[in-house]
Parts: sequence; C-alpha cells; structure tokens
Amino acid sequence: MAAKVRPLHNRLIVQRIQSEEKTSGGIIIPDTAKEKPTEGKVLAAGPGKRDEKGNLIAMDVKKGDRVLFSKYSGSEATLDGEETLIISEDDVLAILE
Repeated sequence: MAAKVRPLHNRLIVQRIQSEEKTSGGIIIPDTAKEKPTEGKVLAAGPGKRDEKGNLIAMDVKKGDRVLFSKYSGSEATLDGEETLIISEDDVLAILE
C-alpha cells in the first residue's frame, strides 16, 4: 500500500484474504457461489477513540494482525488499485493468532 492513508479514530483499513477456490473434497467453487471473505489483514489502524472525558482509548488491533470481521461491515475503497475495506474496530470479531 504505497498511498499514505491514515484511518481516523477507531477505524482500520483491511485487505480481504481470499478463501480457497476448492473444497476439501476437490470441488471447485464458482465465483457466483462464493461469499465475500470475512477474514483480512490489517494494513493500517487509527489511534483509537476518545471517551467522554477526552482520554484516548488505544485499539487492541494493530497493523499486520489477521482478523475476522462482520460479514456486512465497513465501506469498500480502492487504494493503489487494491480493493480494501475500511471498518470500525467494533466490527472485528476476533484476532487470528
């Protein structure tokens, strides 16, 4: 990601990780039957959000993390020709280790 993009507040820029095109039994899944992946790699993370008193609440998710996120979350954006997703930290369901 060559563009200098910094997400605001508790937002993340995520690149979807494509799932396998074959099932474990060897059946090839056509593009029309595939669902959009809900797993991605965090390309950039904002500083966090502020509480009512103005204190910064740091994010648990950081650049480089692999995450699972809600199916219909975020806004799609194209950065440097790559399709990315801008989501809120609240939409992240889990960090994959």
